[in-house]
Amino acid sequence: MLPGFFILYMVVWSLASLLAVYLMARYRGSLELFRPSYWRFLFQDWKVLTFVVAVTGLIAIAPYTGDPTWDYVDAFFMSVLAFTTAPWAVGTLYLSACRRVSWAHTYIAICIWLFSASWSYDLYLVIRDGAYPNTWFANMLASSVLYISAGLLWSLDWREDQGVVFGFAQPDWPRRGSAFGRISWFAFPFMLLVTVMMASFLI
Repeated sequence: MLPGFFILYMVVWSLASLLAVYLMARYRGSLELFRPSYWRFLFQDWKVLTFVVAVTGLIAIAPYTGDPTWDYVDAFFMSVLAFTTAPWAVGTLYLSACRRVSWAHTYIAICIWLFSASWSYDLYLVIRDGAYPNTWFANMLASSVLYISAGLLWSLDWREDQGVVFGFAQPDWPRRGSAFGRISWFAFPFMLLVTVMMASFLI
């Protein structure tokens, strides 16, 4: 039997997720996440390659971290969720801070972020182990850092009149961006952060 706090917490985030799904269906036409332009923006060679490297690394080290909650399954699906949604969620939250999107878009972005970085992990472990993971809060913090870093990394772009920018700060976002060579020096810090965080689990 799950402790009362965790039952209440699961109920709250489950209802929050259901509301987000409803809002996604209602506002589907205005969400960049569902537009072909977003997927063209996302499926560039360098973005796919860095994703493949990252997910391979996360899966490969899973048995050696000493963390029983980290296995091949959650390493894979959390990586896929980060790749497919983090650039959109981070971009939408930036636009929200600039007051350029509605509350519904902001709410959806927050729920997608939390589901990708935390709630999906919690749900998987409840199903796998029959108990809420004690690592839920630590995972939420660590995975959120990785999630936001991924969103920023895969949003990097280069503009002739500005140099390296975040695509979501541009009026034509999302659009297919520049080649990796133009943004590589700005991408490396994000990639290094992920590498250091992954390596810390092996120490």
